Amino acid sequence: MATATVQGLQIEYNVVGNSGRPWSITPGGRFSKDSPGIRDLAEALAQRGNQVLIWDRPNCGASDVCFTGASESEMQADVLIELLDHIGMAPTVIMGGSGGARVSLLAAARHPDKTAGVAMLNMSGGVYGLMTLGVHYCGGSLATAWTKDMAAVADLPEWAEVLDRNPRNRPLLLEQDRKQFIATMERWMAAYCPNGDELVPGLSNEQARAIKMPALVFRSGESDVNHTRATSERVAELLPNAQLVEPPWGDTEWNERMAEGPAAGLFRRWPLLAPQLDDWARANLG
Repeated sequence: MATATVQGLQIEYNVVGNSGRPWSITPGGRFSKDSPGIRDLAEALAQRGNQVLIWDRPNCGASDVCFTGASESEMQADVLIELLDHIGMAPTVIMGGSGGARVSLLAAARHPDKTAGVAMLNMSGGVYGLMTLGVHYCGGSLATAWTKDMAAVADLPEWAEVLDRNPRNRPLLLEQDRKQFIATMERWMAAYCPNGDELVPGLSNEQARAIKMPALVFRSGESDVNHTRATSERVAELLPNAQLVEPPWGDTEWNERMAEGPAAGLFRRWPLLAPQLDDWARANLG
């Protein structure tokens, strides 16, 4: 593993493969690059002649916590691009799923000159999907800071991994001004509110239409209430150079992985995507 300092943050990452087309992979939730399936996908792509970045976003895994930006996803998108620049892997094919898909699309929109292409699956969307995200990511921390203090926030289960894996993070979290932290959580939470002009939180439909590089969108399962099929189809319609394709599994994939629980690996079947990803890149990116 390696660590880079980006925007004053320590970011842990690993590059799989020695040469070839640069890729980045970003998982969903606040899950680490060490989640089952992430490295396996990177290795599968590397075996096909690619070089692949896997990384821990700020607030994930062994990287530093960070509470800046209009939204958590926007902050992470900017850090990703600076990390890719720092290690000499831009422009890159930026790929991610669920929260990682949102980060990838924001990175492509905000930094088109650093993005060779973008690939996405399990795009979060729909009224239920978006409103639950705001509560999931921000609600517990906001309410705890409001009613208690930052020490109580640091004791929440949602921060356990980043505090356990990175000794810098407890003091970084404890030193946050409580009122400013509450304001940040409110701002980040509001970013997920369903908005008719924003199919993807933080990205207007007009901005999406301006993303000109090739894009690959995997159609979501009809049974998935968190990443609705309509969201994936509408994202593919908005992006001017997108291909909408079926993933290499059935309609209930996400529900099955959720039923197994995160410890079993929400992304453990992602390596199955490698042939489609690589074939698409070779056909569309030269």
